[in-house]
Amino acid sequence: MSQNVFRSGFLVRAGHTMLTWVITLILFLHDTDLRRCEERGELLLPLLFFLLVVLSVLLYFAVSLMDPGFVLTDTVKDAEGSNEEMESMIPQTSTARLRRCGYCLLQQPMRAKHCQTCKRCVRRFDHHCPWVENCVGERNHRWFLVYLMVQLLTLLWALHVATSGISPSAAWRPWLRTNGFLLAALAVAGVFSAVVLLLLGCHVYLAAVNCTTWEFMSRHRISYLKARGDEENPFDRGVLCNLWDFFCLCGTVAWERVYARHDPNPA
Repeated sequence: MSQNVFRSGFLVRAGHTMLTWVITLILFLHDTDLRRCEERGELLLPLLFFLLVVLSVLLYFAVSLMDPGFVLTDTVKDAEGSNEEMESMIPQTSTARLRRCGYCLLQQPMRAKHCQTCKRCVRRFDHHCPWVENCVGERNHRWFLVYLMVQLLTLLWALHVATSGISPSAAWRPWLRTNGFLLAALAVAGVFSAVVLLLLGCHVYLAAVNCTTWEFMSRHRISYLKARGDEENPFDRGVLCNLWDFFCLCGTVAWERVYARHDPNPA
């Protein structure tokens, strides 16, 4: 029973949610800018901060519980009744060939990878994120990036609010007793801000060049990239087009077709 609870991600999600609301409660209960605005009857900033926290939690659960793009059926089996359509969608070039997953035995679309944690193949696999306890893939990658943006804004605002509530004292012991909870909130928000900023920068860059974390880290082991030059990305259409496709293009992409258009050695 306990193993199922851990595997389901319940404890991770519950811990993230609890930590978020504990820090929010600390910021509202201490003598911070938020508390002073409330006492003056200026409720706009406290309300905006509260709504931003709610939005960050909702986005967290959306990314965490969303289907990241699991490969549900065997491409070959699905194609039995529509061979012509599949042949046009997946050109059989010398370098772009579908491979069968060694774990779930499904035919993998290009850019898909089997996740050892989820035990499923994921389309346009980026990575498995232990923070959201879910894979980041074709269907939820853009939402993961939006979540990071909102989370960073929330954390930076929380840092400012926590700093505004720290009061001076003549001795360090009473100062520590008075500001202990705020200092703890400041430390947690500071650490998470640095992590989220790093993640956000990496994923904005990857989105801009149409690459995934898995492809960036394991290029030398990926068959459809090994055949290309060290700097060549067959999926790169330029920064603006890449970002437009990343944030605005919905639905499954036939990456085999995109790859075939840039294949210098077609069969």
